[in-house]
Amino acid sequence: MPVSRDSDPVFSLVGVTRAFGAVRAVDDVSLDFARGRTTILIGTSGSGKSTVLRLLIGLEWPDAGEVYCDGEPLQRPRVPSVRRSVGYVIQDGGLFPHLTVLGNLALLPHHLGWNRARIRERALELAELTHLKESQFARFPAELSGGQLQRVALMRALMLDPPTLLLDEPLGALDPLVRHGLQDELCEIFRRLGKTVIMVTHDLAEAAFFSDRLVLMRRGRVVQTGSIEDFRRTPADDFVRGFLAAHRDLPGSAA
Repeated sequence: MPVSRDSDPVFSLVGVTRAFGAVRAVDDVSLDFARGRTTILIGTSGSGKSTVLRLLIGLEWPDAGEVYCDGEPLQRPRVPSVRRSVGYVIQDGGLFPHLTVLGNLALLPHHLGWNRARIRERALELAELTHLKESQFARFPAELSGGQLQRVALMRALMLDPPTLLLDEPLGALDPLVRHGLQDELCEIFRRLGKTVIMVTHDLAEAAFFSDRLVLMRRGRVVQTGSIEDFRRTPADDFVRGFLAAHRDLPGSAA
């Protein structure tokens, strides 16, 4: 069992390294992800944020160290059941272009034996939660706006009501006005559902909006964890100071 600061983490990384050739995308990282809490992974491009998410559900495998899920080592036979307990939203939503909205939502439930009535009932529940119209169920992804695509991607991640959500830059490709509105909606969804959320973003203001537990990464390593105020009051090094200085309009910043 890993030595953990959190008494009941959903996921833990213990001394995990993942390399691609000579590049260590994740370099000796130890992290806990607390149950029922939102954790935001931030950092510049190539810092290892997305690789951490992929390691948690066995899409990447560590070259060294151990990944734990619910206190047990993540081994290959466990991966399918772990993935069914996680809703995963990738950067572009990952919807299948040849399927309608409802077809995308139905893929995994249908595989697990859900009938059409149950699938539609669940889709309607999630459409109400995410403010998507039922009339859009018959549309294809190319017929949806960016905001609608992200709503559908979130709905698909929530279809099986998983206890954990992994979100990889879910709002990164949206224009500022749509992004702002969806930030408010996502925050309310997280609050209502009470799930464990692990989200990647490179936007520090967005990270601080969603959670007071931020994990700043650089070159595959964790530089600092804590709230935005922790980063301001006691920055770990010059990189943290520079990262803060490079972002404008942070919560609490002087006008």
